[in-house]
Amino acid sequence: MTDDKDVLRDVWFGRIPTCFTLYQDEITEREAEPYYLLLPRVSYLTLVTDKVKKHFQKVMRQEDISEIWFEYEGTPLKWHYPIGLLFDLLASSSGLPWNITVHFKSFPEKDLLHCPSKDAIEAHFMSCMKEADALKHKSQVINEMQKKDHKQLWMGLQNDRFDQFWAINRKLMEYPAEENGFRYIPFRIYQTTTERPFIQKLFRPVAADGQLHTLGDLLREVCPSAIAPEDGEKKNQVMIHGIEPMLETPLQWLSEHLSYPDNFLHISIIPQPTD
Repeated sequence: MTDDKDVLRDVWFGRIPTCFTLYQDEITEREAEPYYLLLPRVSYLTLVTDKVKKHFQKVMRQEDISEIWFEYEGTPLKWHYPIGLLFDLLASSSGLPWNITVHFKSFPEKDLLHCPSKDAIEAHFMSCMKEADALKHKSQVINEMQKKDHKQLWMGLQNDRFDQFWAINRKLMEYPAEENGFRYIPFRIYQTTTERPFIQKLFRPVAADGQLHTLGDLLREVCPSAIAPEDGEKKNQVMIHGIEPMLETPLQWLSEHLSYPDNFLHISIIPQPTD
């Protein structure tokens, strides 16, 4: 893996200033003040919002509290999507702080998975990592790790420990020198303009002639509507971690440096904002 450690650090420590407000119809014993938090882009809402939960539960009676869930402008927020992906997809064109509404009742069963405990988040996270390694190395790397290595990956994410996480994760980012890259690139492409949750296909980082595939090559093959024609107007932004990488960027480099901790590139296609 090419050693651009500063990029890995910048991605890991990316934060989104967020204002949590209790939904107006929730029953409280006194007024609920908003709660402000810097959310880590690479984590999951239900993993980093214990303080938010405690803050609002202080003004509520026990019988009025059931499972917490979050919503932004009428859209329930999927806890199993990384926070940075949710923001890029739904809120990147609005100002900061990100205004999230907190609910304790009327759980939207059709839209959200239940999150009964941190164990559910860990199970989802490890399942994504295993899927990513199946694509990259036919599962060889993750299967050769010990249980304590898997635990270290999870604890590194849960406790926001960059070095602890990357001490193990770098093994998942390596590949044989003669191969120039992974077997396939783990990626998911999301669009708000379609009912389909995301696009995911097999795509190799290196072409048959040995040329490195780029982000543009991937989009032209699996989501051509995302790219403006050469003489046409740009209608979409292609975002990863809140930035628009150049379409000429090699996909292998992106996979090594801009993947989320679950080892997937989560790519948002959003309409170009009109100023």
